[in-house]
Amino acid sequence: MNGFSRGILYSAVAGMATGLGALPFLFLKRQMNDRFIDSSLGFAAGVMLAASAFSLVVPAMELGGPVRFSIGFILGGILVDLVDKFIPHEHFTKGHEGIESKRLKGIWLFVIAITIHNFPEGMAVGVSGFTPHAFSVALAIGVQNIPEGAAVVASLINAKYAPLKAFWISFLTGLVEIIGGLLGALLIKISTQLLPYLMALAAGAMVFVISDEIIPETHLRGKERLTTYWVLIGFTTMSVLDLLLG
Repeated sequence: MNGFSRGILYSAVAGMATGLGALPFLFLKRQMNDRFIDSSLGFAAGVMLAASAFSLVVPAMELGGPVRFSIGFILGGILVDLVDKFIPHEHFTKGHEGIESKRLKGIWLFVIAITIHNFPEGMAVGVSGFTPHAFSVALAIGVQNIPEGAAVVASLINAKYAPLKAFWISFLTGLVEIIGGLLGALLIKISTQLLPYLMALAAGAMVFVISDEIIPETHLRGKERLTTYWVLIGFTTMSVLDLLLG
């Protein structure tokens, strides 16, 4: 399998892992408390941090050196920041962000927020398809998508959405990663010289999302200490998996 096909296939599989986390909620008849949601997001953030550090940052530095890495990494954060400021979206706890929009319903604003998170993750998998780290990156994104999918569907159910509708919304937001993976793979196919830049860009985008969106969201309900321990657990889990996978 060539790098292009591997990038797209892995991004699709990683994206669909969101449904694994959402699936149990089809059979649960009660709402989930904030501890579960914040713990799930904290674990996902820890996994994303480890994946960014070991499977994207280190290879980008090795391939392109410190200058190319720095350019790509900072640019990744800037791009997500611009998207965050100008595209309307909404978080259940933090509320509305981006420009105001009266045409979009709350649920679509929430879907857009999750899409902003998932797109750089898919891009990371698509780009890494051309490297020896392809499987470890896909595994990391897939692993963190499971608790993230659970947290998303739990939040939707708590907001009075029917379990089946909440499941499909969560599952479909995960599939956005296929689009990110396709874009990343296409750019590398056009020019392999972009590889270190795009690996660093994906890492920078993911770290920005973790710091600006995920962690602040989990610190608004009085569960900061619990969330921090789950970040440590997620980081440890992915670090060990990365080592075992070589």
